[in-house]
Amino acid sequence: MAETHSKIRELDPVWSQICTEAEEAVRKEPLMGGMLHGSLLHHPSLERALAFRISLKLASAEMSEQILREIADEAYDDDPSLATAARADLVAVKDRDPACDKFIQPLLYFKGFQAMQAYRVSHWLWKKERHDMARFFQMRTSEMFGIDIHPAARVGKGIMMDHAHSIVIGSTSVVGDNVSILQSVTLGGTGKEDGDRHPKIGDGVLIGAGAKVLGNIKVGHCSRIAAGSVVLQEVPPCTTVAGVPAKVVGEAGCDQPAQSMNQVIEK
Repeated sequence: MAETHSKIRELDPVWSQICTEAEEAVRKEPLMGGMLHGSLLHHPSLERALAFRISLKLASAEMSEQILREIADEAYDDDPSLATAARADLVAVKDRDPACDKFIQPLLYFKGFQAMQAYRVSHWLWKKERHDMARFFQMRTSEMFGIDIHPAARVGKGIMMDHAHSIVIGSTSVVGDNVSILQSVTLGGTGKEDGDRHPKIGDGVLIGAGAKVLGNIKVGHCSRIAAGSVVLQEVPPCTTVAGVPAKVVGEAGCDQPAQSMNQVIEK
């Protein structure tokens, strides 16, 4: 078994780095050895560690950890893109969050990353037409992390949700790759209309804290939405919008605003 684990680490540089960081953390803080072994080092792969972590966090008197872990394991076995997206999310958090300097930190401590991985399993369930179980995952993710992402929403990879408090993403929302979302962001509708009613966020977009993007509108790639803005109309690519209601106030300021995380609006 140890030999198998070693081979997987050799083939997966992200998982290898996670294990190295966990081993170092155990040496520095032995009292956390049980947690670090149980959550990371005991598992043969990132997929198994993620399944364990999701089930541990979402378990309740209504649904046991064992059942949730079996569902998560099944999801990762069936759809390798879930783990690919998780790796991209990990790299995104480490690259963009100055408070993160190790891969183990999002896995263990950052609710934005953990909620995103729980959403990915719920979305897998939704696509399998297991809607009731998907909604259970949504409910528990909202209760545990304060993040409400409908399982029907489509979210790309390389997502960083910074602080990740009170984020809402509606059922017909589409979020592209390499998007950064700060706390208290809503991707919602404008009323009780049915059908396709939520925003479509392009690749590389930065959405500032407290921003509300409402309605079936497009937010162009590599654009910036300033903190506290209420966006009700289409946002052109590579621009910055700000205000209530939001208006174009300039260019995005760089090629990849979601990666730079620069929220200063130059006058």
